[in-house]
Amino acid sequence: MPASFFDTNVLVYLASGDAAKADLAEAAVEAGGAISVQVLNELANVARRKMQMSWADTHALLALLCGLLTVHPITVEIHEAGLGLAERYGLSTWDAMIAASAIHAGCDTLWSEDIQHGMTLGDGLRIVNPFRVAG
Repeated sequence: MPASFFDTNVLVYLASGDAAKADLAEAAVEAGGAISVQVLNELANVARRKMQMSWADTHALLALLCGLLTVHPITVEIHEAGLGLAERYGLSTWDAMIAASAIHAGCDTLWSEDIQHGMTLGDGLRIVNPFRVAG
């Protein structure tokens, strides 16, 4: 069954001071979906460095997401596919790796604030900005 995949930039709002975006991100996560280990790593970095979250709060956020979403590993196959997406669509390497993970996971929607809303990658991965849709 096709599912949703979450980019790090959407999940950051779960712990942000932006209540409107936090509510939208929470509703999307509650509907289920997937992330990659890359997303967990990026979120840990943002939580600690930019949001100044404690280690305990960072671990709690990551554990919550691991309990709600399916977590996919990063493989060399995904890395190679990501490089191809970066080259073909002009994506940043990091965004392309997340898109490749979403495609590999069989997802049809990638929730992202950074990649062009409405863009379709590969054989049907649709990029959706959850904040633009609601606004």
